[in-house]
Amino acid sequence: MSKYKLTALIEPEGAGYLARCPELHISSQGDSLDQARENLQEAVKSFLDAASSEEIARRLGRETNVVRAEEAVD
Repeated sequence: MSKYKLTALIEPEGAGYLARCPELHISSQGDSLDQARENLQEAVKSFLDAASSEEIARRLGRETNVVRAEEAVD
């Protein structure tokens, strides 16, 4: 079994939350923050269970950087 360090980006969208894993290009959603996280985890697990090792390597082969930026707005 392989383990991967992946990023979960979760943000409000409409009345719920959008959850994304940028490394795998997988998205999910939920009515609450916890539900969105759980749904994303399930979607990632389903992908990793079904995808070929070549497809996983192709998606993980790109570098993903998450940084915070502060900008002043007048």
